[in-house]
Amino acid sequence: MKPTVLLFDIDGTLLTTGGAGRRALARAFAEVHGREDACAFPLDGMTDLRIFRMGLEGLGAAVTDRAVQGLLDRYLEHLARELRSAQDGEVRLLPGMREAVETAGRERNVAVGLGTGNVRAGARAKLERVEFHAPFSFGGFGCDHEDRPALIRVGAVRGAARLGVPLEACRVVIIGDTPKDIAAAQALGAECLAVATGSYSVAQLEAAGATRAFTRFDAPGALDALLAR
Repeated sequence: MKPTVLLFDIDGTLLTTGGAGRRALARAFAEVHGREDACAFPLDGMTDLRIFRMGLEGLGAAVTDRAVQGLLDRYLEHLARELRSAQDGEVRLLPGMREAVETAGRERNVAVGLGTGNVRAGARAKLERVEFHAPFSFGGFGCDHEDRPALIRVGAVRGAARLGVPLEACRVVIIGDTPKDIAAAQALGAECLAVATGSYSVAQLEAAGATRAFTRFDAPGALDALLAR
């Protein structure tokens, strides 16, 4: 198999938190700025840092690195509480993802990582809640860059380094659930396998340019597409 880097998105792709992230975000803004509705806009595919900046802009507050970091600290505290208090059925891996990640992890010349807008600490908290953090030894995260294509490139470079080859020698596959995942893959010249387990349908994901789109990742052909069988 050609050296392959797989980058999995988290929210809506690998798992669902039942709204824990949005609740934590609302509570962070309420604690710091007295407003729970600062981020009443679609969050799909956005990076954490961009969400905080847009929330501050919407409130007319100063958008500084210090202000963003203060919100991020509060958010992570609330996220931990929300994840602890959530029922197991609310926070769960999505269909087919465990098999996909574990099967890919057994393949030679395949590096399995994350490509997510979550900051690293938030990504870890969510994955540890479903006991599925261990398979991911690297990634591109929202704390690497506010821009999704840029953080995806960071993850791809890290994956190629783990395989001991240049990025240009790798097949790179982004697995996500939003048009933003697809756009980031296209910016890198990568494939995108899209899954309609988030807010977008298969038709919408195909229209956005996904290499392949599936209703769920346990659908026929999804695992074969992932591993180029």
